Amino acid sequence: MNDPSKGPGRPGRVKEITALTNPTIKAIRGLDRKRNREANNSFMAEGQKLVIDAVDLGWTIKTLIYAKNARGHAGVADLAAKVIARGGDVLEVSEKVLGAITRRDNPQMVVGVFAMRWADPKTLPRDADTVCVVLDRVRDPGNLGTILRTADAAGAKGIILVGDCVDPFSIEAVRATMGSLFAVPIARMSEEEFLAFRTAWPGKLIGTHLEGAVDYRTVDWAGSGPLLLMMGNESHGLPDNLAQSCDLLARIPQSGRADSLNLAVATGLMLFEARRHALSFKESE
Repeated sequence: MNDPSKGPGRPGRVKEITALTNPTIKAIRGLDRKRNREANNSFMAEGQKLVIDAVDLGWTIKTLIYAKNARGHAGVADLAAKVIARGGDVLEVSEKVLGAITRRDNPQMVVGVFAMRWADPKTLPRDADTVCVVLDRVRDPGNLGTILRTADAAGAKGIILVGDCVDPFSIEAVRATMGSLFAVPIARMSEEEFLAFRTAWPGKLIGTHLEGAVDYRTVDWAGSGPLLLMMGNESHGLPDNLAQSCDLLARIPQSGRADSLNLAVATGLMLFEARRHALSFKESE
């Protein structure tokens, strides 16, 4: 397979492509599969604003693709010039090609191919106002993307994926983040690595559990110091060994027939309850 990061030829050039059989287009289309993303250390993100924000945040853009009819749109020319200046490639393509790349009937007019970036867990902040979300074996890309977006909105400083989690760089997850993927550091580790990491964490680890002893609304969030908020798998919740590693297990009371909440909804409730109680969570201006 051709590496989409190498573009259509010499780095830092513009090329017009109209054929779906073009090797570069075929390679970019292949990024919908995890093995290809990992082999090429590349993933796709859609939307002009999202791509501009990612570039401004310092993410490495390998290839910029835009629809031919977007050439005159505000910001596209400036974005293309910036990508070329950084040594990336720019592809001007037909709407048919763009639709094939994104697998959408009405695709965004701008798509970026970026280098994947994983955070080193050791570099995550440990200030008193730090909150990081720990996700155990989350399986749904929509859930993961929504949690990333919610974590960004709540001012969380990072996401830690534990065990066999869904790929945050899948196109479904990236879409669900609405750009927050580029703003919130994401680390990954095995269950054993997390348990070792947890022992060196200077603050509390609070998990959610249906059998949690403490109502989440009564947790001493402000006194938890740098906080790890751990959420379990959608179907099975936290396994016993991870639950036992928590300083506190909280529950979200429910009164209807449903026996559980959607993972992204539950994470949002926990994060914003922490924000409501902790003075260090400052409201956005």
